[in-house]
Amino acid sequence: MTSPSYAQIAREGLWHGNPALAQLLGLCPLLAVSGTVVNAVGLGLATTLVLAATNVTVSLIRRAVAKEVRIAVFVLIIAGFVTVVELLMNAYFHPLYKVLGIFVPLIVTNCAIIGRAEAFASKHAPDRALLDGLTMGLGFTLVLVTLGALREIVGQGTLLAGAHLMLGPWAAGAELEVIPDYRGFLLAVLPPGAFFGLGLLVAIKNLIDQQRRERVRAQARASVEAEATG
Repeated sequence: MTSPSYAQIAREGLWHGNPALAQLLGLCPLLAVSGTVVNAVGLGLATTLVLAATNVTVSLIRRAVAKEVRIAVFVLIIAGFVTVVELLMNAYFHPLYKVLGIFVPLIVTNCAIIGRAEAFASKHAPDRALLDGLTMGLGFTLVLVTLGALREIVGQGTLLAGAHLMLGPWAAGAELEVIPDYRGFLLAVLPPGAFFGLGLLVAIKNLIDQQRRERVRAQARASVEAEATG
């Protein structure tokens, strides 16, 4: 099997195969935790860490695990890393850990993690598996943060509310009042608002992809016409 280049892996994780925008995986935490930027960053980084660690571990043991039990082994690996991340968050980011609640241990059930372990990490070397985990996780995190920023601004008129939960008491004044004297828009902070926001982001991605394909086709036609007339 030919290994993809690092650039191909990065493009796949950040854009073409983005877990949230292209594959629509991990929607439960994506929609539930993206009420603010801080919550989104916390869960996104935790998911990225688990993805990267799982991919590398699966890649290292891929030849030692029988095909019949590989899924069970992958789930055990994911659960182990999620437990480590959960304990670290509880110890060093306890206020944020309390806000995220059940969605930290539920990273175990994120289909994007088991999907990348099975589809990519179990078939490629550790360096490419690591890059795949990092880019897939960062792609997921970027969507989380973008959706969190959109919902926070529209719903509350603020940005970086609760920054002290992640950065400590010194960041208590980091909150930005984007829309002064804003009374809020309740729908944006409720689950239906998350669906609307994600739908908007998916539509924007599809529009960009369509415009890019049209440009490529137009360039191809122009090249053929230039060769025909030349």
